[in-house]
Amino acid sequence: MIDYEQQRLTMVLSQLRPNQVTDRRLLDAMGTVPRERFVPPAKRLLAYMDEGVEVWPSIDGAPPRFLLAPVVFARLIQLAAVGPDDCVLDIGCATGYATAVLASLARSVIGLEAEPELAGAASRTLRELGVNGEVEIVTGPLNQGYAAGGPYDVILLNGSVPSVPDAILSQLKEGGRLAAIVAHGGLGKAYLFVKAGGEVSGLPHFDAGTKPLPGFAPVPCFTF
Repeated sequence: MIDYEQQRLTMVLSQLRPNQVTDRRLLDAMGTVPRERFVPPAKRLLAYMDEGVEVWPSIDGAPPRFLLAPVVFARLIQLAAVGPDDCVLDIGCATGYATAVLASLARSVIGLEAEPELAGAASRTLRELGVNGEVEIVTGPLNQGYAAGGPYDVILLNGSVPSVPDAILSQLKEGGRLAAIVAHGGLGKAYLFVKAGGEVSGLPHFDAGTKPLPGFAPVPCFTF
């Protein structure tokens, strides 16, 4: 029998800690949330590998969907400095792993997913695991965000995008942060966007490779 608890501990000790993940609340959350429950049964052996895991196949030409690699995911959340009073929008939540981790860190989390089947799976798994707090899964186009639940203290994009649409940036509160991988082909950069004085600006922080989120057309973005 696979000892997933030991695999979670190994992930924290051998992947996260050596790669500049120092936020104790985040380390505790990722050491507790069972990542394997958010991966298809046939791929659970891969759940704790230091790479993205496919959780939804390509159907009718649509791109497959992936969970972010643990280190990339953790560093993005750490970059956004999620606090216990924050309201968070998790864009491209897929099977709901990111939503579950964020629920351990924030006051409330909305997971946005474009695929109804994935959204349904996320809701079921979160319910089965008894994830506490204000957590909701909604469906809709990823590139539009979810204005109905905003504005947000933190927005996380679970995949790379060529740019961050204004429609999403406008959903940040004053002082709000958005963490995303911006990529124009090849290796991307993790950006942190911050809203201050009514304006949003972004800066790159580290190199990161990950699969793209669907539905994001190349448009100008705030990168300075």
